[in-house]
Amino acid sequence: MAAAAECDVVMAATEPELLDDEEAKREAESFKEQGNAYYAKKDYNEAYNYYTKAIDMCPKNASYYGNRAATLMMLGKFREALGDAQQSVRLDDSFVRFKNANAVIEYEKIAETDFEKRDFRKVVFCMDRALEYAPACHRFKILKAECLAMLGRYPEAQSVASDILRMDSTNADALYVRGLCLYYEDCIEKAVQFFVQALRMAPDHEKACVACRNAKALKAKKEDGNKAFKEGNYKLAYELYTEALGIDPNNIKTNAKLYCNRGTVNSKLRKLDDAIEDCTNAVKLDDTYIKAYLRRAQCYLDTEQYEEAVRDYEKVYQTEKTKEHKQLLKNAQLELKKSKRKDYYKILGVDKNASEDEIKKAYRKRALMHHPDRHSGASAEVQKEEEKKFKEVGEAFTILSDPKKKTRYDSGQDLDEEGMNMGDFDANNIFKAFFGGPGGFSFEASGPGNFFFQFG
Repeated sequence: MAAAAECDVVMAATEPELLDDEEAKREAESFKEQGNAYYAKKDYNEAYNYYTKAIDMCPKNASYYGNRAATLMMLGKFREALGDAQQSVRLDDSFVRFKNANAVIEYEKIAETDFEKRDFRKVVFCMDRALEYAPACHRFKILKAECLAMLGRYPEAQSVASDILRMDSTNADALYVRGLCLYYEDCIEKAVQFFVQALRMAPDHEKACVACRNAKALKAKKEDGNKAFKEGNYKLAYELYTEALGIDPNNIKTNAKLYCNRGTVNSKLRKLDDAIEDCTNAVKLDDTYIKAYLRRAQCYLDTEQYEEAVRDYEKVYQTEKTKEHKQLLKNAQLELKKSKRKDYYKILGVDKNASEDEIKKAYRKRALMHHPDRHSGASAEVQKEEEKKFKEVGEAFTILSDPKKKTRYDSGQDLDEEGMNMGDFDANNIFKAFFGGPGGFSFEASGPGNFFFQFG
């Protein structure tokens, strides 16, 4: 029989000892042949039963122990397999192959320790080595698949679990792993379906129970947070997203979205530094998360961190070369360029949307504050600094009070290239024109260090 021959080759069968009871010998061989047939069909439980019957009939036949050892290895019962293997070697030292059972047990021990340490890569390595000796062991396959899921290698984990489910559609461990992969890929609703199915097969499945509870809690908190945000209740949304983040630190993808959502809430609350921190946490968890980069880049722009904004927009555009992303990058680059020039709005102390009257009032205030005559009694160093500021105030007013020049300035155009070289600028002429020419204004001292303004 082909199956029997194959199994006997693996077991390195030898000539059995002569027995007094020939009938017992024939019956034992019949049991062995039936065991081989079940082994070939991968029905290892039945194979084990028949090899045991053969051993009961002829307890000194090494091949029977060898065959049962191989079956026990397929069933993942390596300590029992080791006992049978050692007995087969004692009866016939040609059965050295089963000394590998000891190595498998050692790999299993190491894997258990490393799983507790969350060293999932090492567990996968140990299970790969163990599966070389026991390729049909579902327990090893499940442990490997679970660790692959924890490492984010979802397609590999799904493949292992699916292979098991094709042979045993009621395998609760495989159903749990399928659900775990979906859960970590943020397909929470589908994941719950698999966890529930696993619990139907094995109501006491602790891991499936915990995962199912976490998945339902995450889904509920996230949806409640989204609802609060849409209703404009940002404080409540912040609290709900924060609670959701505390449910399962292992769910990388969902937590990345929660951090980004909370970052959006913080930006609405004008807590821009907190928003940047949340978005940074999101991209640490998922460095392909475009939405988090875009949100952080906008916050960088709002806080005038232009180089950081450009860096984020470059990352986005390299990933998704769309017209919209290209324009966002171009705008950020323009703001960076503008930031390296003198900020005339800041010099006058006005907002970028200031009206013409607001610009004039600001110039009047700053020009009088920094006019050289007001600081004639100060040290040379102070006089020099105030003269510099007086000139910058005049420059700012010259540009921002002229609609054409202001438009060019706001658009980021180089003013020198537009014939607006400020190098030869005379701030006194602007001051005189604004205050009505010579004799129209003077500073007079009213005591040491004090001045009052007199208009003609």
